[in-house]
Amino acid sequence: MTDGNVTLKQIEAFYWAATLGSFVLAADRLHVTQSSLSKRIVELEQEVGVALFERSGRRAQLTERGHRLLPTAAQMLQLKSALRTLASDSPQLSGTCRFGVSELVSLSWLPAFIRLVRNDHPQLVLKPYVDLARNLERRVIKGELDFAIAPGPADPSAVDGFIAGRVEFSWFASPARLPAGTLLTHEELALHPVITMTEGSGLTRAFDAWAAEQGLQVQRSLACNSLMAIVGLTLADMGISFLPTQFMRPWTERGSLVCLPSDPPLPSLGYYFLQRTGEDRELLRIMQACVMRTADFSASIDLGVQRK
Repeated sequence: MTDGNVTLKQIEAFYWAATLGSFVLAADRLHVTQSSLSKRIVELEQEVGVALFERSGRRAQLTERGHRLLPTAAQMLQLKSALRTLASDSPQLSGTCRFGVSELVSLSWLPAFIRLVRNDHPQLVLKPYVDLARNLERRVIKGELDFAIAPGPADPSAVDGFIAGRVEFSWFASPARLPAGTLLTHEELALHPVITMTEGSGLTRAFDAWAAEQGLQVQRSLACNSLMAIVGLTLADMGISFLPTQFMRPWTERGSLVCLPSDPPLPSLGYYFLQRTGEDRELLRIMQACVMRTADFSASIDLGVQRK
């Protein structure tokens, strides 16, 4: 061990390389070159007197000592975040925030969220990523995303979830298939193909759990990873679908689709602010507050659907 000093920049380099499993991704996260990041890690290894990473292989693999030091490094970065929060009543965020959202969020209140963050934190660069819930959860766990907003709940052993809102769902069909007011019983549901999201969707996971609980057997004709594609397929009378009730109002008000009750009714679905378990960064606390101020699943962006 040398007589120098361990710096927070060295700790950050070590933490993100270990968390992301890649020096390239860690350098991108910290906005430094890969050589600068490697230099900081080498300096830290010299300060603590042990190797923190295996130098063989393409991924950044921690040594046994590296695994032991990682929790302490995380605590040091959390203390840094807490110190900044205490030092300022109105902290101004800077740097880059990578976050994920489900498609429904991108089509409803995401623009309002981005406007709020840009107004309050103009120096913060936002990099949104749209994907299915399971993929977003994996990216949060791996540290590729700071947080995500997606249907949940998620794996509690790796992700902390805070409810951002609940969404009501209903069945929809083309009026050429079923007249408005048709009650979808078990028997009626079995007669029609059901258009669903793919298995990586939080909506599909929730529906499968509900169907199993109800002992419901449905025939699935199509599965895709796009909410808007399901709307299009339902408009084309390829089957019936379960979709967010408020989001679908433009199509039902126009008469292009009919909203159908079911017995039993579909459950509502919670959307969660997801972050890695144990993280307590200032960025996450502020972003969660911004989400809670803007999360409105009844809102919708202009999709060019004419109302009556």
